[in-house]
Amino acid sequence: MDKIQVIVGDINNQTQAEQMLHLLNLYMHDPMGGNQSMTPDLAKKNIAGLKQQSNYLFFIAYCNGEPAGLANCFVNYSTFKAKLLLNIHDFAVSPNFRRHGVGEVLMNKIVAHTRQNDFCKITLEVRHDNHGAKNLYQKAGFTECNTPMHFWELPL
Repeated sequence: MDKIQVIVGDINNQTQAEQMLHLLNLYMHDPMGGNQSMTPDLAKKNIAGLKQQSNYLFFIAYCNGEPAGLANCFVNYSTFKAKLLLNIHDFAVSPNFRRHGVGEVLMNKIVAHTRQNDFCKITLEVRHDNHGAKNLYQKAGFTECNTPMHFWELPL
């Protein structure tokens, strides 16, 4: 049986920052991440930029001691609830550790963390064709917004 552990990462810890970048790069290589690579320049910019974000929070899942899953999150504020909320910006499991329970344990840690810290909700976005992720999120209790929302963007 796999031993899965999840920690709240520290962006100032070089090892954890490198593990975060490694897992993020694996996600970027995946079809759900756009089949692209993280350049060394983008990696440096990510670390520098994330260190400047006081609302940045990340979780790393380890499977048998190896970095296996990542959640990059940002703390926001709900004016409707007057409480903090957590947005999961990136959620990924290394291809080598899929179907080992890593995603479920990682999500459970995120939910426990937000409950312990009195957040009002967790938000995330998911591609409509990412059936594996949608199954995991539904299993964790996520539902489509009531009224359903659409994710819009204005590329600059």
